[in-house]
Amino acid sequence: MLAASLLALRLLLLVGAAAAGAVGVSGGGLLWCVAKNNAEDGALQNAIDWACSVDGGRADCAAIQQGGACFDPPDLQQHASYAFNEYFLRSGGAASPAACDFSGAAALTALNPSHGSCVFPSRSMCWV
Repeated sequence: MLAASLLALRLLLLVGAAAAGAVGVSGGGLLWCVAKNNAEDGALQNAIDWACSVDGGRADCAAIQQGGACFDPPDLQQHASYAFNEYFLRSGGAASPAACDFSGAAALTALNPSHGSCVFPSRSMCWV
């Protein structure tokens, strides 16, 4: 059942990535966990607070703090995406797609959300 779900997820991502002109994930492409565009601000903030907390997700959120590479512009959607992706990678990345949910506020994408000097780590950059 899990294998079938992962296969369906990969196919869905492959179709979405192909439509956007990105390289498909079926050949070992990269995945990022990002905030959904329609997520409520309150849900995003609560999820950031949990993901970045010592008692919660323990994601490394230094990059979205004042002075960090991903702080400017101070955008809740972007900050949530960074925190979600950090937590997703620490939880196993593509091997644990359920780690990219945040009560429905997040989704997996094959499109790199990095911008300017803000680099979103990917599974190939993930520590062991």
